[in-house]
Amino acid sequence: MSLPPLTPDQSVKPPRFELRLSLLYAAIFLPMGIHLPYFPLWLEYVGFGAREIGIVLAAPMFLRVVTTLLITASADRARDRANVLLVLSVSTLVLSFGYFLPPGYLLILGVSLALAVVWTPHAPIADSLALSGVRRFGSDYSRMRIWGSTAFLVANFGGGFLLSFTGIGAVPLLISAGMATVVAASLVVPRLGRPRKASPLSAAELQQGAPSLLRPAFLYFVGGCGLVVASHGFLYAFSSIYWQSLGISGGVIGLLWSWSVVAEVGMFAIFTRLFGRTPAWRLVALAGLAAFVRWVAFPMIWPAGLGIAGFFAVQTLHALSTGLILIGLQKMIAETVPEDRTGAAQGIAFFANGVSMAVVTLGSGQLYAALGVNGFYVMAVIALAAVGLVLRGSRLAP
Repeated sequence: MSLPPLTPDQSVKPPRFELRLSLLYAAIFLPMGIHLPYFPLWLEYVGFGAREIGIVLAAPMFLRVVTTLLITASADRARDRANVLLVLSVSTLVLSFGYFLPPGYLLILGVSLALAVVWTPHAPIADSLALSGVRRFGSDYSRMRIWGSTAFLVANFGGGFLLSFTGIGAVPLLISAGMATVVAASLVVPRLGRPRKASPLSAAELQQGAPSLLRPAFLYFVGGCGLVVASHGFLYAFSSIYWQSLGISGGVIGLLWSWSVVAEVGMFAIFTRLFGRTPAWRLVALAGLAAFVRWVAFPMIWPAGLGIAGFFAVQTLHALSTGLILIGLQKMIAETVPEDRTGAAQGIAFFANGVSMAVVTLGSGQLYAALGVNGFYVMAVIALAAVGLVLRGSRLAP
């Protein structure tokens, strides 16, 4: 079946499309690079206890998996998804000012919940815009997305440097400054019009009688991605605590975290040359196997005498266990989901990732209390189950 013609405004590639999307990714990940490592420290700085900090961090995690699915699906029906992103980015900036108010517990919780609604859809909507460029103009997704991870890494380092002079109290200011860059990038992001409806994939849906988002192959694949992502929950929650218990300094712990992001950026840089023609399901299966090896090896490194170098080695596997998931998922959506449903597909994938991660994170505390570092073996089982789901989905794929 030949591809139906694009409308005149859809057939012309916007000037500097890849550059503008790259700037958008960089802007989106700047405030994330401040919020993730430093926001919990700010909560402690303003006087919150461990229980209050846990609720402020966890409650938005459960809310956003539902609201993001609804917002990204609605963006598919908008006149232009870039306009939806602009409204969300302005709302995020305004709401971030709530952290400048006297920091009462209910106020901070309310601001964090409201931010979860309008902040989280930024990246999925950016992905749907990038995939439209991949389909219409042959753009390289990995070459655009790499700047998000690079900006995240810069924010980690730069934020720590600035806070060493200003103090932790400046965290809200840095977050709001990052939000302002997202607003600026949303103003210049390419406008592509409504997602295209006529496509061979849309016709295939009519012939097969089932929307692509409800087919077992898609659901198995997304479920597998979610489990691989969730298997990292134990790492994010307790690896720093474990490293600290071994006497590893805070500076080295920071380098271990940064190295994993560097490895991820490296994967984006070389992906097209190494894996450009690899089917999406193989990419995710490889990511699951890499996660399995990573979690099995993690508890063995220190007893085996491999030391800090061993931990750097397993952190390098982040390039596969996370980098391939990020690209493989987008590759699968681009190849199997009609353009007018890409926003909904991003939302479903985020829902699967978010729910899985929230459940694993919620149980990680008890798991670490019971098993210590050996809890990584449970994560290895989860990663292996993910590989099984992906392989099952590949057999059902049309």
